[in-house]
Amino acid sequence: MACVNLTRLEARTRVIRGAGSIVFVVFCMAVGFVVVATAFPQRRELEKLEAKLKQAQVREATVLADREYHQVEHRALREDPAFLEIYARDRLDYYRTGERILRFHNGR
Repeated sequence: MACVNLTRLEARTRVIRGAGSIVFVVFCMAVGFVVVATAFPQRRELEKLEAKLKQAQVREATVLADREYHQVEHRALREDPAFLEIYARDRLDYYRTGERILRFHNGR
């Protein structure tokens, strides 16, 4: 009789250990899902911020290129008399007699 009780006790112990292992695995998976679920909104926010940063970098590059163009043009107007003459003649619509002027218009 003692042997039967001991066998039943060992069987219950194995069942409890197995159930404990299963509960531990389920708990770990639940914690993993919680961690992953909280990371998704942050990932989306990061992607939005990276897109905004890229747009800002494009705008910055455009502004810097425009600034460089105007600096070169300003320097040429101050230091190069030939460029100043061409610029003034173009702006004021002056031309010399016998000179042929070709104008190209932008699509603006």
